Amino acid sequence: MNHVLCGLAANVSLPFELVDRLIAVADAEIAVDLAHRADLSHAQAVVLASRVEESAVSLAYAGLLTAADIDPVRQPDVALALLAERAGRPEWARDLAEDPVVERREKLAACPGLPLDVVEMLATDSHVQVVAELALWTTPETATRLSAHPHAEVRRAAAANEMTPPAVLAALLTDEGLPPAHRCLVCDREEVPFVHDPQCSRLDCDLLAGASCDGSHESTRHETQQTAIRNPATPVEAVVSFACHSSLLTRWALVGRTDLPPDVYGVRADLAENPAIDDVLIRLLAADRDHEVRRRLAHNPLVPLDVLIQLAGVTRIGAALLPRIASASTDEVEELAASPNPAARMLIAQRRDLPSPLRDALAADSDAKVLKSIAPHPGLSEGQLRAMLDRHGVRVAAKVAADPDATPALLEDLARHEPSVQKAFREIARHRNASAPALLACLADTGARRIAASHAALPPPIIEELLADADWRVVEAAAANPSLPIAVITDLMPQL
Repeated sequence: MNHVLCGLAANVSLPFELVDRLIAVADAEIAVDLAHRADLSHAQAVVLASRVEESAVSLAYAGLLTAADIDPVRQPDVALALLAERAGRPEWARDLAEDPVVERREKLAACPGLPLDVVEMLATDSHVQVVAELALWTTPETATRLSAHPHAEVRRAAAANEMTPPAVLAALLTDEGLPPAHRCLVCDREEVPFVHDPQCSRLDCDLLAGASCDGSHESTRHETQQTAIRNPATPVEAVVSFACHSSLLTRWALVGRTDLPPDVYGVRADLAENPAIDDVLIRLLAADRDHEVRRRLAHNPLVPLDVLIQLAGVTRIGAALLPRIASASTDEVEELAASPNPAARMLIAQRRDLPSPLRDALAADSDAKVLKSIAPHPGLSEGQLRAMLDRHGVRVAAKVAADPDATPALLEDLARHEPSVQKAFREIARHRNASAPALLACLADTGARRIAASHAALPPPIIEELLADADWRVVEAAAANPSLPIAVITDLMPQL
């Protein structure tokens, strides 16, 4: 692989005529970057697709190829991509519905807006996975028909389709009103009764662990029930009775629904994140000994603020802005910012729309955790950021470097900070205000070197040196650097 040419193919400063030169010599790797160029013209896309066939599919999905540009017989996968984007021709679908390659018929079955005769061909396909794929994506009318298909795998797919009518989804939960299924993936391959060994050593076996059939296709039937329960189009009154089901997995499927009565919910970690649970259950889960339960409860958009503050003090939540904090009212924002509890101040400091007085008060906080939250807030002065660094040093250095208004001088000082902070180097290397001296310091850090190599403020002679770096990722980043001189780029181009 020529990493320099791959990088040049992604370089936004590459002149139009040099894009043409790269297309003329492109291999599969170079074509990947060329195909993702925002300035690639239709004419260039056509030439690239003809030279590197592997690129044609992504070019079709990107809308850079039209039906007139391809030969569907020679390029069936490209034809499928255009059909998936509703840019293909109906006759292609008819031909592809008879393609001997099963995977292509499966992809066709997922395409929208297929002609009715093609839908009929796919619905009666000899390969069950093709029919199942159709059931997963098709219209309400066809989904209704396929919900009574003799193969249980097709019914399972229809249960996942949100276009399947609610009454049909309810029937798939209980099989009431549906004829018995005759086959499933298990009894297609094994003599029943059969239970698939979770430790199966057969290399050609793709049955799920525990898949079973005693003639009633029970494992597929249970999967169908769980799938229908998760489908938001399934009526709530049809799923509530499964709250007492003997299968934990079936009860678990209920947890993600937000329309159930409060007394139905039960599995802790998934339950904790569900906004439909009530205050009593929230407070019960907040005392759970499992960290994941508490962490996910913190991400519940309706968790009370007092519970959230309690969770922040005992749970590693991460630096993300929590939904409940993002929706806090003006009064709540002020209350949290003035709280004597540093966990509350830390949470609200994650907001990036704080009024200036609140932002400045938090920027002067004595707690390092609060400062780490507020440091990346836009609008802070260089003096405020330096004061944070003076008080807490390496504990806040990376977050100070992430502030969008950090000045070149501050970033240079951070790059020279002793002891050094690896996370700070990475933030400096991607910062829009990073100067050449700061970036040169970042090049010495393995984690930041590739990021710094792509920064436009890096001096051109240094960029040229990095084209010979031992790390291919650094080479590609340097070649993609928009500050690489055009004369250098031209010299790097292969001669035609």
